[in-house]
Amino acid sequence: MFRKNFIARFLLRRMVKLVFSASDRNIIRALKIFDKFMLTPRGHEYVRYGIRLFEQKAPPLQLAKRLITQTSPTCRDALVNNFFINAIVLGARQRQRYEKERGVRPPFFIVMSPTMRCNLRCYGCYAGEYEKEPELSFEIMDRVIREGKEMGIYFYTISGGEPFVWRDLLSLFEKHNDCAFQIYTNGTLIDREMANRLVKLGNVAPAISVEGFREQTEERRGKGIYQRIMEAMDALQEEGAVFGFSATATRYNIDLLSREEFIEHYIAKGCSFGWYFIYIPIGRLPNLDLMPSPEQRNQLRERLSVIKLKKPIFIGDFWNDGSLVGGCISGGRRYFHINSKGDVEPCVFVHFAVDNIKNKSLEEVLKSPFFTEIKKRQPFNENHLMPCMIIDNPQILREVVKISGAYPTHEGAASILEEFAPHLDTYARQMKQVVSPHK
Repeated sequence: MFRKNFIARFLLRRMVKLVFSASDRNIIRALKIFDKFMLTPRGHEYVRYGIRLFEQKAPPLQLAKRLITQTSPTCRDALVNNFFINAIVLGARQRQRYEKERGVRPPFFIVMSPTMRCNLRCYGCYAGEYEKEPELSFEIMDRVIREGKEMGIYFYTISGGEPFVWRDLLSLFEKHNDCAFQIYTNGTLIDREMANRLVKLGNVAPAISVEGFREQTEERRGKGIYQRIMEAMDALQEEGAVFGFSATATRYNIDLLSREEFIEHYIAKGCSFGWYFIYIPIGRLPNLDLMPSPEQRNQLRERLSVIKLKKPIFIGDFWNDGSLVGGCISGGRRYFHINSKGDVEPCVFVHFAVDNIKNKSLEEVLKSPFFTEIKKRQPFNENHLMPCMIIDNPQILREVVKISGAYPTHEGAASILEEFAPHLDTYARQMKQVVSPHK
């Protein structure tokens, strides 16, 4: 085992040197080395697809060169070493070994929300109904990451609430400087000083929430917020950070979010990635009218599939990319969520739990009856364009909650199983009609 790890690290260090040269030829050579470490056919498929794009000098090559040449050395090094080497390559081998020895398959990443406090009050916020007082302690967050690293998990997403109001945030990143962190944030607490501190840490990539341009963002988030977001992005870009945007598609902004002008604007602001979410009727004042129609979701998929090949930015579409990951990734299959009370939820949008991390280990929660019932049913649908157990296969969520005895993690969470059930059943049938020709 020691010899294998030594050889792996030697080859990966060679790959890093090739990547940092920023030449087209060497980046492709580095990817070919990276491909040797993929453990699954899907992993090989992803890397080889990337190699073909780079050989064709497609926009992803421009993104790679921009990340190498325009980000700070600390961020660049952490992206390669913490994310690509520790989380993807060596972490995969460690996770595989853990599963073989312990009979538990660790996920690729964990989402944790240490606080649900926030300095904004956006309507439709998925986290808006959680209690604000309970917070996870530094000790709990630290323990989760230490246990995770023993399993081979080196990628952590921090959500909330607004993570930057949690006082121990930067200390956590500093202590676990071998991990890669992503933060979902409203961006209003990132000034020049904070941008500089994040870049010095290197292992942190903010994903800043936007709703479109000024009008759409301020209509949901408040007057003046768009300007503060733009200033945060300017500071991050000028300091050399790796960062991106996060956008929630509703019935009213989904058309704008899928236009090239939207993507081009945030590329110009320095974004290297963008995450797309679909509005789910949970949280603060859930509103079924905000849900994009099945036709709109399909149009988003079609437009983004073109943009991904044309623009130098990584785009992730959590619902429409189901075919790339084999359906739903929740319930510990690829990830799960720990909220600020410590309740362990299968997904940031599924607000039910049976376990609390304060009195359970990571291994115990991964064996929970709730997660077990979810994983037994994954994928929930043969058509991975309908991956979700909330809005695409709502009968699944009702089944697993009932069988496992899962409890709602905040007041009003059960509405998605009860009063909204008829609407979601109808929505799922309509979605099936729309995407069936495209599976």
